[in-house]
Amino acid sequence: MSYTYPPTRTENLVEVLHGQQVPDPYRWMEDLDSEEIQSWIEAQNQLTFDYLDQSPLRKQIQQRMTELWNYEKYSSPFKRGGRYFFLFNDGLQNQDVLYWMKNLDDEPALVIDPNTLSEDGTVALSGAAISRDGRYLAYGLADAGSDWQTWYVRQVDDGQDLEDTISWIKFSGASWDLESHGFYYSRYDAPEGAALKQANYYQKLYYHRLGTDQSQDRLIYQRPDQKEWGFNGEVTEDGRYLIIYVWHGTASENAVFYLDLSDPQAEVVELLPDFDAEYMLVGNDGERFFFQTDQNAPQNRVVAVDLNQPEPESWQELIPEDGDKLETADLVGERFVCTYLHDAAHQVRFYQVDGTPDGQLALPGLGMVLGFSGRSDDPETFYKFSSINMPGTVYHFDVHTKESAIFRSPDLAFDPEDYVTEKVFYRSKDGTRVPMYISHLRDIQMTGDVPTYLYGYGGFNISLPVAFSVPNLVWMEMGGIYAQAHLRGGGEYGREWHEGGMKHNKQNVFDDFIAAAEYLISGGYTCKDKLVIGGRSNGGLLIGACMTQRPDLFGVCLPNVGVLDMLRFHKFTIGWAWVSDYGSPDDPEDFEKILAYSPYHNIREGVAYPPTMVLTGDHDDRVFPAHSFKFAAKLQQAQAGEAPVLIRIETRAGHGAGKPTAKLIEEFSDMWTFALANMP
Repeated sequence: MSYTYPPTRTENLVEVLHGQQVPDPYRWMEDLDSEEIQSWIEAQNQLTFDYLDQSPLRKQIQQRMTELWNYEKYSSPFKRGGRYFFLFNDGLQNQDVLYWMKNLDDEPALVIDPNTLSEDGTVALSGAAISRDGRYLAYGLADAGSDWQTWYVRQVDDGQDLEDTISWIKFSGASWDLESHGFYYSRYDAPEGAALKQANYYQKLYYHRLGTDQSQDRLIYQRPDQKEWGFNGEVTEDGRYLIIYVWHGTASENAVFYLDLSDPQAEVVELLPDFDAEYMLVGNDGERFFFQTDQNAPQNRVVAVDLNQPEPESWQELIPEDGDKLETADLVGERFVCTYLHDAAHQVRFYQVDGTPDGQLALPGLGMVLGFSGRSDDPETFYKFSSINMPGTVYHFDVHTKESAIFRSPDLAFDPEDYVTEKVFYRSKDGTRVPMYISHLRDIQMTGDVPTYLYGYGGFNISLPVAFSVPNLVWMEMGGIYAQAHLRGGGEYGREWHEGGMKHNKQNVFDDFIAAAEYLISGGYTCKDKLVIGGRSNGGLLIGACMTQRPDLFGVCLPNVGVLDMLRFHKFTIGWAWVSDYGSPDDPEDFEKILAYSPYHNIREGVAYPPTMVLTGDHDDRVFPAHSFKFAAKLQQAQAGEAPVLIRIETRAGHGAGKPTAKLIEEFSDMWTFALANMP
């Protein structure tokens, strides 16, 4: 079957980059406000949705997706000013709702319901910070999936908003002072051009005092000489210090400065200024600060740093590095609660404040743990456990007795015991041993042709969670296999694993994923025609690179909000920050490596590409949607086979954060519909 694609204009645009001629015939698609691109979006969506509507499976999948999505979801509660706060979703609400209660058996009281702020659910609660006394909520709202946020302040008791309004916040939370008089936050200057496209530079750290106009906010720190630096301010538990995390792009390495808030004349002190490692404050005891760091410890450790003797040779190592990656450390109940990754699944261990091991938390199985927030002297905390076949259950935890009790657990419309997960290891092209989790119905017959969805990411030191997903459950319920590969470039095994898949080593990530696909085929799980591959963002790059390198290997490809034009990613919004992981197209050596795998530039005429549905959002100001537009247009033009090449462009949607439940259900239903419609 052949497809009549909407006409897409090309232009004879050729750039000379580092001595090479590089055509870019679809550059015009970067103008998101033009009538031409808006008409193109409408025509492409018409084609895509007409195609999907032809499948009798679409409504069935969407109905079952909706049924399974409709269960109660709770976050782990946290405590402020003697009140417990938590997020709740009754099942199909587009956005989670924030509640509070005085006692754990009280009827929850509403703080804010974002679902009332827009008819289509596209206004999301993008950040929330409760004051120390529990009286105020500083909260950020994001519209249509944008990274831009506007912050407001609400009184918890009566739900009334104050007049305070803070604009042009991006990549920042808020941290209240000890007296709950105001909070610290970071922002950019108002953009002079297109807000969804313009590059973001010169972030500044401010203090906002309640009841004042934003124009009166006090500038705490800026660096006009470092346009790419960003700042996150965090007030210590004792209220004395403002910790200033200094970040540079998406590099894991950061600097740490501080300001002594007890001294009105104090200036910012550069405590850890070298960007030589990753540092995260766990807590402090006066002038003794506890940091989680990978400095001289690729798998992370916890050290104590004295402000009076901050040089590394004076540090005290409290929790040494071991064979598993220390992912998070919390100081609660006068002990460290440390969450580790063991082959990408979580373990939780306890340590006394002097670093003495103090036992381990028994978890229900292989999965993911979130929570353990609290003060250093709190006797209690909460955590949430989920696994591939079990949605999140929230537990109350007594820190001293180490006893867990279920706080909230969901009622399910399926039996988790019907599903199994196995952990396997396979060898990549260079012999590296890579873990993968394979999940499916318990009684499925491995006939070598089971529909299989292979998912990966592989970048930015980010670990894929071994966690529950309704869309993956629907896929497995229909008889499919869900396979999740933990590729180099991610954070599953610490700094070395990350560096093994970044910059000039990026091809290792694609090799790891290709090897995963080959393992699933050779291992008798599936066959080429029934192997679906998917990934989001950097994972969208993964899919674009693998399908252009090995179009013969995959049955269906689903690149979602992907970074696909690797020669121009650094020119839009926060894209410049990814140079830390990808390298820079402006550097001649990096350019050669990047051009070799850039999906947009490696589409070849006369190649039969697999059935492909590109997905993006028209308001994505993280990964500029023109990446997907240009890739889809070029792929449609080059396609030599009969397989469809479609693009699904979600309107009033961004990179993914804050996307309404209704849109998520539609998106995943369409992914599975497209995949199954293109299997023999």
